[in-house]
Amino acid sequence: MRNWILVKVYTNQDGLFGWGEASLNWKTESVVSAVKDCSRLVIGKDPRDIEYCLQALTKHSYYKLGIIAMSAISGIEQALWDICGKYYSAPVWRLLGGKVRDKVRVYTHLGLGDMRSVYETFETKRLVEKALEVTEKGYDAVKVVFIPYSGILSGNADRRQVGRLMGALREAVGDSVDIMIDFHGRPQSTACALDFIRELVPYNPLFCEEPVQPGDTESLRFVTEHAGCAIAAGERLIGFKDFIPVFERRAIHVAQPDLSHTGGMLEGKKIAALADAHMIGIAPHNPNGPIAGAAALHFDISVPNFVIQEEMSKAVEWYDDIVTKSPIRRNGSFWEIPETPGLGVEVNEKEVAKHPYKEDILHSASAVLPDGTITNW
Repeated sequence: MRNWILVKVYTNQDGLFGWGEASLNWKTESVVSAVKDCSRLVIGKDPRDIEYCLQALTKHSYYKLGIIAMSAISGIEQALWDICGKYYSAPVWRLLGGKVRDKVRVYTHLGLGDMRSVYETFETKRLVEKALEVTEKGYDAVKVVFIPYSGILSGNADRRQVGRLMGALREAVGDSVDIMIDFHGRPQSTACALDFIRELVPYNPLFCEEPVQPGDTESLRFVTEHAGCAIAAGERLIGFKDFIPVFERRAIHVAQPDLSHTGGMLEGKKIAALADAHMIGIAPHNPNGPIAGAAALHFDISVPNFVIQEEMSKAVEWYDDIVTKSPIRRNGSFWEIPETPGLGVEVNEKEVAKHPYKEDILHSASAVLPDGTITNW
């Protein structure tokens, strides 16, 4: 579905460099250009002064930064942490405050990274088959995206189909597997979102994600108040300030910042701290590549209110080929704690060169209602 944007930051010390990831679906060439533009603001600065570099990247950009620039900055920021860890011979999680847990719980999607399975599974038999493939790999949590493309109101047939899908899924995987349902912001009203949630609640979802479009905090709060289950959101919020009104209004139970979009790990720690002050959990968004996974791992180890981590470890067959080493070691439904300095990941640049840029698949082109109205993907 997306190209990976891997950011390499060099220092003036031989052999000391860092890796970060700024992958953003359908915006690859824009983000790559933004990395080049932003890099001019930190060239010559000490990479160990991460907060200082972030101030330069954000305040000296002058214009308000959106998802493209903040993704570029996130990739640079992660690479600075990698450099810092290597310089001090410590894993990044130690520099983020040390560990608060001994392992990190993870989940994945249907198809184990196959995007068509993730976004285009609306049929009961295929849903069950794909879910069982995930649990047979040792996962005890899975996320599904089967909410139909929606308008202002949901039709009876759509509501009942959502209930049937969830019922079949729960019966297949049993009560020991947690199920998350990603609404992808498809409902165009709180009424539509709540209609679908009522179908799901009897089957005990771990959480329902992004039931309405981001930016409307009051609608999100209304859904959360009436849902009857945990509500998660935040992957499309950018930076600490975007989360403040959501937390102040107690509009969610679980926040999902993306460390490759929201400003990096330091910004993520600020978000997590404010969430903790409002009794809100953290479940970082991460459908990206191996460096984003490594950054998420180190972040999760250090965050007290962490809940569960999204991962896409087999998004493509060559996922593991582009790294010569990785900190990620999965034990059942958990990632283990690494001790390698920095982020613990090194990139095989010759292997990377075998997979040049390709245009992303526009899955969103299918988000059209029966009457031809374009709706939320």
